[in-house]
Amino acid sequence: MSYSPPAETIEALAASIGDVVYIDVAKWHLYLNDAKLHTLVAERLYSLVADNRLAEADVTQVLQDIPISLGGGRKQLPLGDLVPTACMSDLTRALEDFKDRI
Repeated sequence: MSYSPPAETIEALAASIGDVVYIDVAKWHLYLNDAKLHTLVAERLYSLVADNRLAEADVTQVLQDIPISLGGGRKQLPLGDLVPTACMSDLTRALEDFKDRI
C-alpha cells in the first residue's frame, strides 16, 4: 500500500516550486505554475522529499520522466530538457527548504 500525502502538502510543495522553476523556450520563460505543471511536478517529486533523496541527479531523473507536448502534441520532450540548469539548482534548493518545513 503506497502512502498518499495530504492534498494540502502537495499544494504547498507545488506553490514552492511553481514560481521558481520555468521552462525556457526560445528565451521565453514559462513558469511551471503558469504552464499548469506545478502540481504534477510536486506529485512526482514528493517521494524524493519524503525519502530525503534530493540530489540534483534524482530530481533531474524525475523531470526526465515527465513528457511535455509541444506543437499541439506533434512533438514530446522530457520536462528535464526544457528546464535550464540554473532552475534545477533553484528547484533543488526549494525542495530542501520545503523538506526543512515539514
